Parts: sequence; structure tokens; C-alpha cells
Amino acid sequence: MTMSVPESNSGSEGKEEESEDESEILEESPCGRWQKRKEQISQGNVPGVESASLAMDTEEGVEVVWNEVLFNDRKVFKAQEEKIKEMFENLMQVEHPNIVKFHKYWLDMRESQARVIFITEYMSSGSLKQFLKKTKKNHKTMNVKAWKRWCTQILSALSYLHSCEPPIIHGNLTCDTIFIQHNGLIKIGSVWHRLFVNVFPEAGVHGKVRAHRDEQRNLHFFSPEYGSAEDDYAIDIFSFGICALEMAVLEIQANGDAVVSKEAITNAGQSLEDPLMREFTQSCVRHEAKQRPTAHDLLFHRVLFEVHSLKLLAAHCLISNQYLLPENCVEEKTKSFDPNGLMAEIKHGDRPGVQLKYSHVSPLELDKFLEDVKNGIYPLMNFALSRPHPVPRALSLSHEQVESVKTPTPEPQETESRKVIQMHCNLESNEEGTKTHLSLFLKMDDKLHRQLSCDILPNDSSKDLANELVHYAFISEEDCEKLAGYLEDALTRHKGKASGTTQ
Repeated sequence: MTMSVPESNSGSEGKEEESEDESEILEESPCGRWQKRKEQISQGNVPGVESASLAMDTEEGVEVVWNEVLFNDRKVFKAQEEKIKEMFENLMQVEHPNIVKFHKYWLDMRESQARVIFITEYMSSGSLKQFLKKTKKNHKTMNVKAWKRWCTQILSALSYLHSCEPPIIHGNLTCDTIFIQHNGLIKIGSVWHRLFVNVFPEAGVHGKVRAHRDEQRNLHFFSPEYGSAEDDYAIDIFSFGICALEMAVLEIQANGDAVVSKEAITNAGQSLEDPLMREFTQSCVRHEAKQRPTAHDLLFHRVLFEVHSLKLLAAHCLISNQYLLPENCVEEKTKSFDPNGLMAEIKHGDRPGVQLKYSHVSPLELDKFLEDVKNGIYPLMNFALSRPHPVPRALSLSHEQVESVKTPTPEPQETESRKVIQMHCNLESNEEGTKTHLSLFLKMDDKLHRQLSCDILPNDSSKDLANELVHYAFISEEDCEKLAGYLEDALTRHKGKASGTTQ
């Protein structure tokens, strides 16, 4: 006798139909690259955002977030249109490994209302708040090393924002707007919070922003002076201090009250066993804003600061100059070493020395460490900045200041953001030596590699050649400079070999 179980099949079919329904494409961007799906997601209750949906980046093949801001008054929106464009163009300049990436934006004008649609990076692993809740539910405590690593990454992002001139104030830093990836990478979102508060208070989104700030459960993240004084880095430091405290204790108990009280915050701080952690968090949540340290100062606090290891310095050097190295160079190099070979030795006069062999280094662990450094998990914070950060000026100005700025808004320009991760060239001279044929291979981080070739005359300069190639290779100005240096070295070596052969 055969038995069937239709209920199970119908349930399975129902789930499949539900999944297909959520993946249904509702809308496409004007360029066709971004496809909005039906599935709604939460990325930290970003203020001013009417809806956030999952979307697909058809070029990269990854999921992103489709955010929409609705403006009820179309006339007000039209009057603010140029300012809106300037704000979002500046917002696209914010780039840091510990800040959620802002990809693209466009405007959509309708009969009754208007929309601003912008695409941001999708943080699939969820918010820090969700992670802390899961950790507490499983009766686990926070690992101190992880706490230090997370604090360093958040402060790295805040230091980046505050070091712009004028500084960019986040203004909405909570455990809901901080996201954590599966590999431990921390990113802060909602950087555009101040844009809505300061620049568009009358454009129909200000009420939503204010309502978000007044949410009872998040009220304790905001400093006492928030909203009553001019924006300052100190409001971000206060919010960070509460986040650091929650990361350490997993949750600040409200004791049945709707709002987390000052007493609850004080008790949570006193519960920390490590006196340095206690001092660190207490310095951030001081009542007087002027007494709070800067993000840069906190990175040098005794609880976080450490002298960078030679391993970390070497990893950053390797990542920074990866374009000069052949593919899989680490793997190939480790294969060539004798596992029993001596890598280093520390000698002591009064006791046996310490020997370090190549077998003590795991290639897999080394590859993972390099990948983590590349992703921004271990930033270098003990060095001066090599160049000033781009300044998204409009994000930093108050509404009154923006009104006084009369500079025209430039036309939006596509900025090349893809990076060259490896360069390889081959040079062959003809028998007469009158010209050299160059074959250039550029490995790009977007997997769309470039392969170019051209003939070089003896009097051609590498700089001019690189400037000509950049037009066809579609690479950034920074990579163009690197390419010029790389070609100059390659041409010099080639000419040296050619002259040696001639002699």
C-alpha cells in the first residue's frame, strides 16, 4: 500500500512560491544595473528612508540594498533638487573599509510626489545589536580580543569622518547602525543621517528623522547636548561609548523602564572587571562634551593601543603593492621553502635560544590574515595620514551654512573606483631596435581584466605612455601613477638588457 503526504508537499511548494514571490523584480534602475526585489529588509532603521528592499547588482552579481526617500511636497523637492544632487554626489566620496559603501543614486519625479533612490552595500550578517542578543541568548560572554578589534574598527571609521575639513559628524551611531560581517569585519551605516537633519528639514523627511531619534529604546545612545548645540565630534564619541559598553556587557539593562537610565549606564560601566576598559568607556560618556576624548585619542588609549607587529606592517606593505607582485606569489613562495629550514633565531647567552622554522607558519593562516588585512579588519592607526581625506563638504554644513553657499553644482561625473590588483607587461624589441612592442595585462578587482598592446618608440616617456593607456584601460588616476612607475622600471630594465646584448 502506498501512502502520500500532500500536506508536506503543499508546505514545501508554499515555501518555494513564497521565495519566488520575494525574488520577484519590481523595478529597475534607469541604467538597468540595479534590480529591486519584493523582499523588504531592515538595515538599522535608517532615518528618513521610507523603505529598504533587497536588490541585485547585475554587473557584480551581488545583493545590495535599494533605499527610497519619499518627498511629499513635489514643489519643495523641485526647489531643493540641485542641492540634493550635490549632497549625494559628495556622499559618494565617502570611502572607508569600515563604512557601509554608498554605490549610486538617482532622482525619480512623479505627479504627486518625488523620490530619491540610492543603492548601498548589503550587510547580510545583520547588525551588532542582533549579534549581541544572540550571544547573550546562548549564555556566552564577550571575548576581550574581539571587543578591542571591534572598537578599533569603529574608531578607525569615526577618525576618518572627523578628520575631514570640516569634519563629518555621524550623529546616529547605535548598535542598530553598526553591522558585523561573518569574518569579523565591522562597518558603520547611516552616515547620511546628518544630511537629512541639517539640509532637508523642510522637505518632508525631517519628521521621520526626529521620530527615529525619539525612539525610546535608542534614546540612551544620544548625548545630553544632542539637538541643543552645534554638531561636534563629541556627540559621536558619547554614542560610541554606549556602543562599546553594550559590546562589553552584551546589554545595558533597563530594569523594566522604557528608557535606559543614567544609573543603568553607570552600573553597567562599574560591572566591567578590567579597570582600563572601565576608564575607557567612562571617558566617552562624560556629561561635559569638551571633556570627551577624540576618536584618534581613543585609538591610543592603553586598552587598545599596541605596537604593530612586523607581521602586520609587512602585510599592509604587501597589500599596498600587490599590483607589483605575480599572482599567488605567497602560495608559490611558501611552496619553495624547506619546512625544516631556519627562518629566524633568537640567541640567549644564559639559556637555549629560540628557533623559528618555516614549518611553524601555516600558508592557509597566512592567506586568511592577508585577506583580513585587505578587508580592513586590522587597520594601521599609529601613522600619520599619507594624504587628506576627500571632503564631502555638504554633509558637514548646517542648513544655514548650506543656504549661504552659492557655488554652482557640477555635472555628475563617473569616478573610476575599480582597482588594479596586479600588473604584468612583456616587452619585445624588433631586430633593428627601432621600436618595442608592449603587451600589458591588468588584473582588476572587478574580475573584468584589461589586456592592451602597443608599439613604443625609443623617445617615448613612460609617463606619457601611461597617460595614453589610461584612456583605453579605464583605470583610476592613482593606478595610472602606479602604472607609470611600473612601466618606467620595466622599460629601464629592458633598455639595460638590450644595451648589454648589443655590447
